[in-house]
Amino acid sequence: MGEIAALSTALCWAIAARMFRILGHNFSPLALNLWKGLAAIGILLIITQFFVPSIPISNSAMYWLLLSGVIGIGLGDTFFFQALNKIGDSQSILVAETLAPIFTALLAMAWISEWLNWQQWLGIALVLFSVDMIIKIQKRSGQDIFVLSGYVYAGLAALCQAVGAVLSRDILTSTGIDAFNASQIRLLGGLAIIVLLMLITKQKWLPTTDNAKKTWLFFAGATVIGTFAALYLQMVAFTYTKAAIVQTLFATSVILSLGVAKILGEKVSGKTTIWSIIALVGVGILVGMEHFI
Repeated sequence: MGEIAALSTALCWAIAARMFRILGHNFSPLALNLWKGLAAIGILLIITQFFVPSIPISNSAMYWLLLSGVIGIGLGDTFFFQALNKIGDSQSILVAETLAPIFTALLAMAWISEWLNWQQWLGIALVLFSVDMIIKIQKRSGQDIFVLSGYVYAGLAALCQAVGAVLSRDILTSTGIDAFNASQIRLLGGLAIIVLLMLITKQKWLPTTDNAKKTWLFFAGATVIGTFAALYLQMVAFTYTKAAIVQTLFATSVILSLGVAKILGEKVSGKTTIWSIIALVGVGILVGMEHFI
């Protein structure tokens, strides 16, 4: 279940990425992050109040979940947005998606004693190397930029993802809290830091658009897929599967986005197809070995 949830999360991100990219013309990055978080919390609040029985957790556990949201959602997304502005999307994704699973594996070993065998490391290597090759093939020459601060921001984004992942995994496995309530608490932590950053940077809160109704309806669809569904599935994944494996499977969103492009009639090169197949072999190793150890 954990691996399926992780791959489903990656698919949600692959679909929503296109929608949020379009919305980026109307919203500033922080404003978009704020509104999609608020919308997702609204949906989660209805579910947790009327459909999911609440599980009491200690103040300590709630604090760690809030902290995971502050670091993983609030700071992590902000650092990633900074990297995008400095070095472009291809290089930002390349650094973040490569380093996040490695940081997660190392942190999980140190924090919660979650170890991987050599076959799982091989699977991680295959997935990450294939994802990196696909990003390099897809990269436009105009994005071949070297700005040291951009790479630092991308590395910090990866580190924040790793910390948020391991903290979430620790609390989910030790308290028995359900994915809906855990997602809601993490989002609250993330939104707190986003609001603070918006106040400091004095950014616009509302979108700039000629058709507000169309923009907000499109935003609602992107939020359901990319924030509400993705965040819930993310918590399910961390509940049932090791943090490093989950974080690696998230990186397949790059590959799944190629499938979305193919469905939409866009051309996908033969080289990217080959590397996608190699990545799927890595996914197979990860999923298979998880059930043999």
